[in-house]
Amino acid sequence: MQPINIIRSKAVPLPLPNIDTDQIIPKQFLKRIERTGYGDFLFFDWRRIQEGPNTGEPNPDFVLNRPEYQGAEILITEKNFACGSSREHAAWALRQYGFLVVIAPTFADIFSSNAGKNGIVLVRLSEEQVQALLSRSTANPGHQLTVSLEDQTVTDTDGFSAHFDIDPFRKYCLLNGLDDIGLTLRYEHELDTFESKHDEDFWFLPKTGIA
Repeated sequence: MQPINIIRSKAVPLPLPNIDTDQIIPKQFLKRIERTGYGDFLFFDWRRIQEGPNTGEPNPDFVLNRPEYQGAEILITEKNFACGSSREHAAWALRQYGFLVVIAPTFADIFSSNAGKNGIVLVRLSEEQVQALLSRSTANPGHQLTVSLEDQTVTDTDGFSAHFDIDPFRKYCLLNGLDDIGLTLRYEHELDTFESKHDEDFWFLPKTGIA
């Protein structure tokens, strides 16, 4: 996982509450064996035309398909983002699409854990602050935000400034690019020593006759 600190980017506005994980990554893609490539299926049902002669083609009205928002690393949305089932694939899809930050008033609890473990900074702001950012990014697709994880701030060049809270442990992991595997590997030497000692002790255990 790559370390994250300061993200400067335009933002994609998605002004909808209660977006669930089945919209983020539909269930038919959960059968894949791979853990990569999920960004192609992010918001799949919204990104594709569902009816008529153009069924399956990109929906030009959906915000992620608009060229002016391409390359954005920040997503702004409304309350209770990523509710529903606990699929980790939702975090994979967002991160693999290119989002490093999601800004919303609230997030589903399990998604909050999954996102942090997959290199996504979740920024909780008040509903008024979120609406202000949604309005600015909708009116001006080139509107730039700066998110500083170290300072825990969101700012822009138009005078917006807000502080957000984040769990200190999750902040440490994101700043240092540590997922669960990375956290474990910090103790690789100690683990190797323990395993070597355990293997040695195993051969000297008395036989108990217990199968």
